[in-house]
Amino acid sequence: MSITLNTTMSSIMTNKRRVGALKSLGVVTVGDALTYYPFRVADPVPLRALREAGIGERMAFSASVRGMRVVPMNVRRGYRLEAVVDDGDFAVSRHVAGAAARLVFFSYKKQYVDWLSMRLRSGAIVVIAGEPSEFNGQLQFTHPEIMTVAPGSGPADGEYSGVVQMSALKYDADTVEAGLRRISRPRPVYHASSRISSEHIHESIVQCIELLAGTGQDLPGDAATEAPQTMKPMEDGGISGAGTAPAGAESRSGNAVAVGLARAIPDVLPESVRESNHLLHRAEAFLAIHDPLSTADFKRAIGTMRYEEAFVSQTALLQSRSNVRKDAALPCAGVALRDRFIESLPFPLTGGQREVIDDIGVDMAREYPMQRLLQGEVGSGKTVVAVAAMLQAAGSGHQAVLVAPTQVLAEQHHATISAMLCAIDSVETGDDPSRDALSPNDPADLIKAAESAADDGDAKGRAAVKHPVKHSGARSGKQDGAAHAQSDANTRHVPVILLTGGMKLAARRRALALAASGDPCIIVATHAAFSKTFQAPNLALVVIDEQHRFGVEQRESLRTKNDVVPHLLVMTATPIPRTAAMTWFGDLDISWLTELPGGRKPIRTFVVPENDGRMMGSMFAHIRGRIDAGERAYVVCPRIDADDESDGDDDTSGALQIGVYDDSDAYRRESAAAAANTAASAPSQEDGDGAPSRPPLHSVAEIERRLSSLPQFRGVRFATLTGRDDDATKQQVMADFADGATPVLVATTVIEVGVDVPQASCIVIFDADRYGLSQLHQLRGRVGRGGTDSWAFLISRAEDGGPAQQRLQVIQGTLDGAQIAQADLEFRGAGDVLGDAQSGGKSGLKLLRVVKDVKIIADARERAGRLLADDPDLSGEVELAGAVLDFTRGNETFLTSS
Repeated sequence: MSITLNTTMSSIMTNKRRVGALKSLGVVTVGDALTYYPFRVADPVPLRALREAGIGERMAFSASVRGMRVVPMNVRRGYRLEAVVDDGDFAVSRHVAGAAARLVFFSYKKQYVDWLSMRLRSGAIVVIAGEPSEFNGQLQFTHPEIMTVAPGSGPADGEYSGVVQMSALKYDADTVEAGLRRISRPRPVYHASSRISSEHIHESIVQCIELLAGTGQDLPGDAATEAPQTMKPMEDGGISGAGTAPAGAESRSGNAVAVGLARAIPDVLPESVRESNHLLHRAEAFLAIHDPLSTADFKRAIGTMRYEEAFVSQTALLQSRSNVRKDAALPCAGVALRDRFIESLPFPLTGGQREVIDDIGVDMAREYPMQRLLQGEVGSGKTVVAVAAMLQAAGSGHQAVLVAPTQVLAEQHHATISAMLCAIDSVETGDDPSRDALSPNDPADLIKAAESAADDGDAKGRAAVKHPVKHSGARSGKQDGAAHAQSDANTRHVPVILLTGGMKLAARRRALALAASGDPCIIVATHAAFSKTFQAPNLALVVIDEQHRFGVEQRESLRTKNDVVPHLLVMTATPIPRTAAMTWFGDLDISWLTELPGGRKPIRTFVVPENDGRMMGSMFAHIRGRIDAGERAYVVCPRIDADDESDGDDDTSGALQIGVYDDSDAYRRESAAAAANTAASAPSQEDGDGAPSRPPLHSVAEIERRLSSLPQFRGVRFATLTGRDDDATKQQVMADFADGATPVLVATTVIEVGVDVPQASCIVIFDADRYGLSQLHQLRGRVGRGGTDSWAFLISRAEDGGPAQQRLQVIQGTLDGAQIAQADLEFRGAGDVLGDAQSGGKSGLKLLRVVKDVKIIADARERAGRLLADDPDLSGEVELAGAVLDFTRGNETFLTSS
C-alpha cells in the first residue's frame, strides 16, 4: 500500500494494543509519529570486549553464537531462551583475550521464542548491546538488543544499505562494522506511558520511516509486545532500516532511506531560508531525530524543526494580520460620548489608560477591523478602557458586546458599566454631590450612588423591576429597581443589556430581541454571545475579557456572524512576557497597562510554613483585627471537599498547626496534641513504588470547618463558594460577602477572575506551593482594590530550598506581573503558562520555546515578512502554504491558559 504522512497507524500496524497505546499519546497517523519528538538522546554505547565489561555498565560488542537452547518454564509458564556467545574475533581487535557470556530471554509467546531461535542459531554472527550482570559466576545479558550480521563480506566501505535478504533469513547489517556503528549510536528517549515503552515508541517510528522510504515492512504483530524493557528485534527480522552513514558524516543524502524519505516528505521551508540558516531538509531532520548518527546530528535536526515551527507560525500570524486588513469594518469616528464619559469619571485616568484609549480610537476609526490585545496588571483599569471603546462604537451609532467568562463577572460588569454611564447624566445635569468622594478603585461607590437615587424616590427605577433586561444579580426588589434605574437613565445615551445563560427564558428572549434590533447599545454577555440565537446586526466592536478563557474558534464565531467584521479588543490580566506575546499573539497589536491608578497600595505578601503554629496563629489574629475594622478576607483552597483524594480521616490528615489566642488576645502555646495527631496521621513518605508521596490538598469544606471553630474567629460568620454552587447561590454569597454579613469567604479559585470587593484586604491561599506563579498573582490581585492596606498569605508545605519554595519567593519578592510571568515560564515552560491543548486538541508548536528561542522567532518573523512582501499568497511556496493553513486551522488549540 502507498504510505503517506496521513496514513493511519492502525492501517499499517497489526498490533492493536500498540495502536491503542500510541493513540493515547496522540499518535494516530504516520505524521503524528514523526512529530512525536524525543525529549533527549541517550549517550552513545561504548564498545567493549567481554573481558572489559563492568557490571551494570551498558556496552556493545560483536560475537558468534556457540549454542542455544529453549527451556520451558513449567511453574511460571512460558519459555526461557539461553544462548552462549563468544567474542573471540572482536576481542582480538580490542587487544584482549576472548571470553564467553550468556544471553537470556523470557517470553510467554512461542512465536516470539521461535523467531529468536532462528536469529540466534549456532554459528550466527550477532552484534549485541546491553547491561551485563553476573549469574552463577558467569557474565549474563538479560534481554539485550541484538542485530544479526550477514555472513560473508559487505560493502567495501562498511556502509549499511538496508535489510539484506539471504536464503530464508533477513539480516540487520551487511558487516560487523556497520552493525556495531548502528547499535552503539545515540538512542532517542521518548515520553512513554505504562502501556508502551520508549523503546517500542522508537521502534514504531523508525518502521514508519522505513515504510515512507519504501524500504520497510508492515509494523509488528502481537509478538512484538514481549520484552518491553529493551529495544528488541522485530518479527520480520528488520530492526531499524533507517540509513547509517560513515562515522562523522554530516549528510545522509547518499543513503537509500534518506533519498526515499525525501521523495515522500517534501520540505516546508523555502530553499533560500534553509540554506541561509544551514538547516537540514525536513526528511533528513526526521531521520536524524529518530535515528541519529551522533548527538550533534540529533541537535542539528531538532534545531531545524524548531526553526520550521517558528517560521510557519510567524508566517501564519503575519498573513492573518495582513488578511484582516482586507476585511470591511464599521468605522467608529464618533468620540463625543466617549469623551463625555471620560470627563464624568470621578478619578483621573493614568497616562497609560489615556494612551491606550487614543490608540484604540484611531484603530476603530479605520475601515478595516482593529485587532488589539490589552494586557494589564490586576486593577490597572482595563474595564475603563473597554467602556471607553464601547462608547465610541455606540456613539457612532453601532453596537458593542463585552464577553465575560463567568456569570458573576458579567453581572458585575453590567452593574459597573451601568453606574459609570449613569454618572454621565449626573455630571451633565450637575446633580452629583458625591462625585468628589468617589474612589478611583471602587466602582461599588458608583453603584451605590445610583442605588441612592432610586432610594430617593425614582419612580422609574421602582417601576423598572419588570424591565426587559432584568439584573439577575439583584438580591431584592429594591436593588432590582436600582439596577434598572441605571439602565433606564442610560437609555438617552446607551442602553446596557445583560445576556447570560442563567437568565429566565422570557428575560433572555427580550435581551436577544433588543440586540437583534440593531439599535446602538452595549451588550454584556457570557458564553451566550457565542450561541446561534445571538444576533447583533449592527455590531461594530467585540471586547473579550480574560481572553485566555475563550478559544480562537469562539472568538471567530462573533467576528463571522455578520458580513462586516467587527473590531476586536481582547483583554487579559494574566501576565504574558513580551517575547511570548510576540509568538502567540503576533497577529494582534499589543498594548500594556503597567501603571496602577492612584490610591492603590502595594500588597504585602508573606510565605507562611503551615507547620509553624506561632506564625499561623499570628496570621489569623491579624485577619480578625482587619475584620473587626470592617474589612473582608478570602481563604482559597484547591479542592471543594476531601471525598476524592483524602488519605485518611479528614479530621487529622493535613491537620493545621494553628496557634490559639484567648479572649484577651494573648497567644497560647500551640496544641501539642494537634501536632501529635498530625504526625501520627501523616501519610507515609514512600508509596508502593518507592516514590515520595505528597500530602493531600486542603479542601474548602475542611478549612471552613476548622477555621470557624477557632477562637480567633469566634462570632465571625463564614461563607463558602465553589464551582458546584448554582448561580443564585453564587450571587447571594458574593452579596453577603460584599455587605459584610459573612466577612470571611472560603472558596476555590473560582474567585480568581473578576471578583471585585473593595473592602477585601486579606487573602490566605492554602497549598500555595501547588499553584503556578501567574495564578497566585491573579489570586493576590483580589485584595487591595479599595485603596486600603492589604496582605496576602501563602500557606506552604514546601521543603526548604526546594523548587516550590523558590517559586513562592518570586511571588513574595515582586508585584511586577511581567517578572512573575518570566519566572513562571522559566520554572514551568511555555506550555504550562500559555497552555498546550484545549478541549483535547493538540498544540501546533511542539519544540519552539518562547523564552529561549527569542532570536529564532525574531529571525523567522523577519524572513517571513520579506517572503510575504514578495509573495503574499505564497503561490510560489505550495508546501509552506499548506503548513500555514494547517497551523491556522489548529490555532484555537494553543491560545489558552494554564
